[in-house]
Amino acid sequence: MLKKRWILLGLLIPFCTWAKGINAHFDPVSSIIFWVTCIYCLSILGQFFAKLFNQPAVLGELLMGIIFGNLCYYFKVPEVSFLREGAGIFEILPDLLSGNSLSHAVTSFIPKGHDVLLIQNALQGSNGADLIKIAYVLDVFSRYGLIYLLFMVGLESSWAELKMVGKPAIKVATLGVIAPIMLGFAVLFTFYPYYSFHTNVFVAATLSATSVGITARVLKDLKKIRTKEAKIILGAAMIDDVLGLFILAIVSSIVLQGHLSAYLLIQIFLNSVLFFVLAINLGPKLIRRLVPFTEFLEPWEAKLVLAFVFLMFMSWLASLMQLSSIIGAFMAGLILDDELFMREGKPYTTLKIKDLMGPLQFLLAPLFFFIMGVQVKLETFMHMKVINLALILTVIAVIGKLLGGLGASRKSNRLFIGIGMIPRGEVGLIFASMGKSLGVVSDQMFTAIVVMVILTTVVAPPWMKHVIEKSGALEGDAS
Repeated sequence: MLKKRWILLGLLIPFCTWAKGINAHFDPVSSIIFWVTCIYCLSILGQFFAKLFNQPAVLGELLMGIIFGNLCYYFKVPEVSFLREGAGIFEILPDLLSGNSLSHAVTSFIPKGHDVLLIQNALQGSNGADLIKIAYVLDVFSRYGLIYLLFMVGLESSWAELKMVGKPAIKVATLGVIAPIMLGFAVLFTFYPYYSFHTNVFVAATLSATSVGITARVLKDLKKIRTKEAKIILGAAMIDDVLGLFILAIVSSIVLQGHLSAYLLIQIFLNSVLFFVLAINLGPKLIRRLVPFTEFLEPWEAKLVLAFVFLMFMSWLASLMQLSSIIGAFMAGLILDDELFMREGKPYTTLKIKDLMGPLQFLLAPLFFFIMGVQVKLETFMHMKVINLALILTVIAVIGKLLGGLGASRKSNRLFIGIGMIPRGEVGLIFASMGKSLGVVSDQMFTAIVVMVILTTVVAPPWMKHVIEKSGALEGDAS
């Protein structure tokens, strides 16, 4: 019965488009409310279908976005066709305000093709202003979702856990980052010489990512979460996140500065070290100092407010120091601990930070992955080189992480550990999104990366299960 209700919801949503314009002339935000609600419902529907087939929720959100975005493009729905262009649409308005024509603004920031005429005609229509409003609001919401997501990943990690997993996890993480980057850059530089240096660097960095959330979910489903291999995988994945975000900061800064220099690398390194040191040492002290100022609030309100303000402050500070805002979000989650919220030696409330902030991530993060799916242009698959590129990236992504598994001791199941590091999931999509917004990842490359993310996320769980069945119980297996 539950399945039928969700399927019915999915079938009813297209018919709701008829109602979106009824109140548009009376309420200036009605179109925004409609599209945000529609996209959110579809992303939840994607989660439902993903869980129906025992796949990670992020995969369902992404695939639902791909299907919805391309269907709307086929039927020439301007609101969604507008969203498919990603960061380019946000340069149109400033260009218009500077005195340039609409035609110039559109053709300057959106790749040439039949999309340009569709978007230009849509912006010239009576709902042109609504298109820009919808795109801006959805982009802001999705960015908040991304910040909350990285914050929650940070909450699930801790410096103590990173120290406990020891050398094997550090070796696995380091090899698992270096191998895909070197392989990716070498292959792209050798066989795809027409891609720029910045593109090669960014795509190679994307291949280094690992999804902690997906890996943890798979290990839990396989009932292997307490094994030695699982601890190494999760520890390495956490270290991988830190290294990955640091690499993201480096490649983003290189792209923004336009060149690679020793001075730039030193500046990025010093900024990163300074940010991490200040955050780790001053962050907890700042929270403790702010606690007394929230006594007029209910305990759960005070905890929520402080966690939210600290998250936003850290995200802003990271941006100020020329790092990505999501690095600040991750660090905020890594620093915040329920023990920091004490009154007279007693806990604020029984509600934990993840219980208070989790709903915000649950509401907004799906928008990010859905919109990432919308930006995947299936028409790019008409080019055989996109399919070849996607398969090559997938092979590099798999081999790179399998090589990372060699960092574990011979007593451990190295193959199982390597496979456990393969899923890219949301982290790979974050890298791809950043590259697209910076203009170094083309539509074709973006599509190839998304296909790589999907394939690595789908292939890992059954492969891990097969290895367990073939090799038997893992070391420390309590299941």
